[in-house]
Amino acid sequence: MPDNLTKVNFQASINAIKSFLPDKLQNPLVGIVCGSGLSGLADEFKDKVIVPYEEIPGFAKSTVPGHRSAFAFGLLGSGTGVPVVAMLGRFHPYEGHSLSSVVYPIRVMARLGVKNVIITNASGSLNSAIPVGTIVVVQDHLALPNLTGMNPLLGPQTSQDLPRFLPLSDAYSPTLRRLAFLAAHRLQLDDSALAEGIYAWVSGPTYETPAEGRLLRQAGADVVGMSTVPEVLAAREEGLNVMVLSLVTNFVVIPDRYRSMKEEVKAELAGKKVELPVAQVVSHEEVLAVGKEKAGVLMKLVESIVESI
Repeated sequence: MPDNLTKVNFQASINAIKSFLPDKLQNPLVGIVCGSGLSGLADEFKDKVIVPYEEIPGFAKSTVPGHRSAFAFGLLGSGTGVPVVAMLGRFHPYEGHSLSSVVYPIRVMARLGVKNVIITNASGSLNSAIPVGTIVVVQDHLALPNLTGMNPLLGPQTSQDLPRFLPLSDAYSPTLRRLAFLAAHRLQLDDSALAEGIYAWVSGPTYETPAEGRLLRQAGADVVGMSTVPEVLAAREEGLNVMVLSLVTNFVVIPDRYRSMKEEVKAELAGKKVELPVAQVVSHEEVLAVGKEKAGVLMKLVESIVESI
């Protein structure tokens, strides 16, 4: 996208957004990206203003069930509250959106004044020590799409003031990650409620095969999902501090051994009874159900972190 068109889009987007907002919400300090089933966080906002994406030039439309398609502005936390903006629905490459469209809202957040961004998602666990319902505070990521040419920072830069070669060894803010565990202590959450781990980004929309899940686990990933990393890269390029909270909604199906048709047929021919295993699969409905069940805890955690910021 040419630089001049990008600048026009950013300014048009910001002008459209600010036309909806009172003065006290014009410059949010914290940005929040709500993952599957987590857009109810906006219900906790004081003086909430909803700005549909369709009213913002340059924005795409989220099409995933469990995602709304709007920005929510408001005050979050005790007292007068902290001015925040939340994405109620994100964009994914698997919907057909370009990577520049996927990260465009993050760049707009930065130009609205956001300094810290809290990104949430739903993920599958690759680690038996991280069960369903756990909130994983992400330490690092493994992004096979990035390594194979599907990187949101490819192409012309949105600004010559941004770094061309972005370091990612410091992508996940230790300061913000520390606030997550302090918030969990204040909320008296059980020690098992939060874990730390590495998030693997895959393009989706298919869930992983057992072989793919095994590969990611052996490569060091703890959880896997279809979003987040493009937003992290854009946020870091824009100079924002980043935290990612990943809610585990399912275990990735990785059987210890594959079902052998050869062995089953040999047993049948020998007159032996064959016990047929129940096929294990993951569904988006399962993801949304766990997200709904645990959303309250994650919302309280985010609110407490925002108050600390």
